[in-house]
Amino acid sequence: MQFDVDKMAAVDRYELLLGTVVPRPMALITTISNDGAINAAPYSLFNVMGHDPAVAVFSVLAQPDQRLKDTATNILATKEFVINLVSESIAESMNITCIDAPPGTNELELANLNTTASVKVKPPRVTASPVAFDCRFLTLLSFGTNQAIIAGQIVHAYVDDRFVRDRARGLVDTPELKLIGGMHGAKWYTKLSDRFEMERPTWAEWVRQGKAR
Repeated sequence: MQFDVDKMAAVDRYELLLGTVVPRPMALITTISNDGAINAAPYSLFNVMGHDPAVAVFSVLAQPDQRLKDTATNILATKEFVINLVSESIAESMNITCIDAPPGTNELELANLNTTASVKVKPPRVTASPVAFDCRFLTLLSFGTNQAIIAGQIVHAYVDDRFVRDRARGLVDTPELKLIGGMHGAKWYTKLSDRFEMERPTWAEWVRQGKAR
């Protein structure tokens, strides 16, 4: 079946895209307002997009009343944020931070999530998160009134000592992080324990096996 995306209602586009582009890494993003109020919100439209420099991007959708979300408001004001990756152990707490609380509410308190001071930015990291990235704002791209793509440079990384295998090389025990991913719709998630391995082919081996034409 073919879908003319341009002609679809926005809500239907949303269902189609989130139902097919899976799994998506989960970012619980912490920010701080100019007056010191801490905010936390989860985002699955998120990923890293480079390593030299290290860049992370995520998409902020508008509130139902078209108001800019606190995450974006705070980042534009302070130019800093923290990306906390979500493990199985804090999945339920992450879900609580989705609550439609009024502006200025500290979702971390609602979810009983403690914070620890970050190294290079003012917003704190989530203590229970196994991985956290201190980020400084790079740019914002907007292609419509209802969404914005925010890019930040990762200037510092925290990884729980239990999962670090080679500090000098930045190698971690990824399976043991037990991170979760976003799936279809707004309430489905996946564990990353079911995985498989494939060796990348080389041209020399391809030729040796007589597969080159």
